[in-house]
Amino acid sequence: MSNLSEQLLITSQKLVALGLNKGTAGNVSVRSAQGFLITPSGLPVDEMTPASMVQMRFDGSFEADKTQPNVKPSSEWRFHCDILKNRPEINAVIHTHSMFATTLACLHKDIPPFHYMIAVTGADTIRCAPYALFGSQALSDNALTALIDRKACLLANHGMIAIGRDLEDARAVTVEVENLCEQYWRALQLGEPHVLSETEMRDVFRQFKGYGKWAI
Repeated sequence: MSNLSEQLLITSQKLVALGLNKGTAGNVSVRSAQGFLITPSGLPVDEMTPASMVQMRFDGSFEADKTQPNVKPSSEWRFHCDILKNRPEINAVIHTHSMFATTLACLHKDIPPFHYMIAVTGADTIRCAPYALFGSQALSDNALTALIDRKACLLANHGMIAIGRDLEDARAVTVEVENLCEQYWRALQLGEPHVLSETEMRDVFRQFKGYGKWAI
């Protein structure tokens, strides 16, 4: 089994350990030489093995491990496929049903620049994509639009997507977006947060050019 399959499993386990996914919710993919590897459909993370990961091609076809013939790719494979096809600089996609991102997604709220760390997503807002049925092409289309020039978006009445140059980067974006969503939700309990101006955010992006793992 490939090292990528092991990395995919480890990332999925870490998301559960961090409380960002529970049960069979959420999915993860990573670009591979043949297309991309994706977590399986309907299988709890604690029951997954590296062999559970499904190899998909960009035409939508897939190959499961011969020892696990009943394993199928995540029902959300379409947006994983479309993101990786359309964003060549991106090599990993994470989808979660994390608490605060999902809460704000159910309110159809974009996240404004209330905190400078929103810059980790590559932009000064996190968009909420319009609702579409899970697993549908419409959901994938909406997600692609919401992710233009960004590394994260919310999915209305659903959850969030975070993307990165590799699995570690995508996981770091996922963690930070959930943290931002919690902060924004808490701030909303007291009133409407003050948001940073375009000029202030330009300064943030300039500063981020040499800011550790978030350097852009």
